Amino acid sequence: MGCDQGDLVSSKYCNLPARFTYNPVSAVSQLYTSCNSMGQWCTITMSASGNQFVFTNTEGSTSVNRTQVNNYTGFYLGLSGFLVGLPNIPELGYDHTTVTCYDRACRNCYEEAYVTKPVTLNTDGTATCPKCNRTYNLNSQGIVAQGDAGKSLYRYRITYGNNTVVINNQ
Repeated sequence: MGCDQGDLVSSKYCNLPARFTYNPVSAVSQLYTSCNSMGQWCTITMSASGNQFVFTNTEGSTSVNRTQVNNYTGFYLGLSGFLVGLPNIPELGYDHTTVTCYDRACRNCYEEAYVTKPVTLNTDGTATCPKCNRTYNLNSQGIVAQGDAGKSLYRYRITYGNNTVVINNQ
């Protein structure tokens, strides 16, 4: 499974499985800020014990125990977790930005060697892979901004409203 060039021609979203719902967004400052402030991003991952969701931005992190709602609906955090934010640049053809979600795995490392190397969030709206040293511009559709040419980050469908984030790529 993955996104080949044919998938990207027909859709900007990848077909990798991703499913996550969180409410209330306002209870986690990192997630709330990334959904409401242009150019701000956070990661969503699972703790090593698997008992907590971890929301991290460049200012810090918050761990939240899994709730019954999350357990009942199930979740799948893509390959390496999520990068969620409100880009500060609208997509071509749009006059506003919407909350966007990428996989934390470096797409190029994954497709070249099936290594799920998570990118590191930077303060300038980019994320860098520590393995291949590519830097991705999260504000510009996850494209490679520095380093060897390559493919943009995997992107997932996301909705945000009524204090709830829903990532569902299935």
